[in-house]
Parts: sequence; structure tokens; C-alpha cells
Amino acid sequence: MEPKWLEWAKQLQSISQAGLTYSKDVYDLERFEMIRNISIDIMAHYTELAHSTIKNLFANETGYATPKVDIRAVVFKDDKILMVREKMDGKWSLPGGWADIGQTPAEVAVKEVKEEAGFVVRAKKLLAVMDMKCHPHPPSAYHIYKIFIQCEIVGGQAEQGLETSDVQFFAESELPELSVGRNTDSQIKMAFRYIKNPETPVYFD
Repeated sequence: MEPKWLEWAKQLQSISQAGLTYSKDVYDLERFEMIRNISIDIMAHYTELAHSTIKNLFANETGYATPKVDIRAVVFKDDKILMVREKMDGKWSLPGGWADIGQTPAEVAVKEVKEEAGFVVRAKKLLAVMDMKCHPHPPSAYHIYKIFIQCEIVGGQAEQGLETSDVQFFAESELPELSVGRNTDSQIKMAFRYIKNPETPVYFD
């Protein structure tokens, strides 16, 4: 679903990053740096962001390029889904965030719910692993996998966090305005389907 220019820019960035990491020849390093600059030029042309901003956010990593991982906790109570209002855009999302080094996906889901919503939860089941590019999110400079983990409340109470301004449960028919960079309407409805049909296989891609 992402535009071709973004796909090409990310591929060029990935090639250049690997080349700059593993190449030893000075002329090859120069060529890979040129490829990286082309990827930055593409992003700058289509987004109107400054080259320096793009380089810091998009082309600043080293090593072999791999997808980033975003983990979202799916928590239900009385047939309603737990959501938090993001301070960044004022819209709503499932509790979650980037995966942390040294923590399992389940541990990240539990941590994010506590930090963003105040509840103590237990991770129960993997629901889905999605490639963000295959779903109706806004274009992203990063290649992102999204992991959705069902959790159950075992303690705590609703409390906003450093990055959230409100915590509520919503029925499927009363969903708020979503922060679509974090989760889409189709993903939230998918979560409701899993609750209604627990034997549904894990979704991937």
C-alpha cells in the first residue's frame, strides 16, 4: 500500500547501510555513500523535509538493516477494548510501542500497558504479526513489523502515563478517532473478531 517512491528509497537506504557496514574498499564505500544520498534526496523531494532531518531519522543507522518492531497490547473488559489517548496527536491507540532490547514481546506488551494505561496485565496469546506496508497506515520511512498480543487484566487501575492523556474502554460500535500510524480501524476490528472467535489462527503479513 505504500507509494513506490518510498519503497525505492527504503531499499536504497538498506543497500547503502549494508554496504557501508561490510565493504572495505574505499571506492565502494564512496559509492554506497552516494546511494544513501540518493535515498535521502528521494525522501526530501516527496516529503519536503530538510536533508539533515532525513539523514538523522532515516539514514543514521549502521549494521545490516532490519525491520523495526512495534508491539501493541490487546486488552478487553466487558466486551470493550482498552485504548489510550496519545499526547503526541490527541488520538487513540492500543497501548504499545517499540520493542526493547533484552525484553520479550510479551514483556514489552505488559510494560507498555502499565506505563501507558496503569493496568497490570498478563500476556495470553499472540494474535497477529503484520507488515505495516501491507495495511492502511500512513507512509513510514521505516520498515515496521507490528505484533499484536492479547493480554488480560490482573490488577491496577486506569492511569494516564507520560505519553498518554486518557485511558478508556470502547465498544466496537463506538471507536474513537484512531492514531492510524499506530493502529488502524481494520486492526481494531480484527482484535474484536479474535475475542468473538478465540480459535481463529494467528494472522501474519
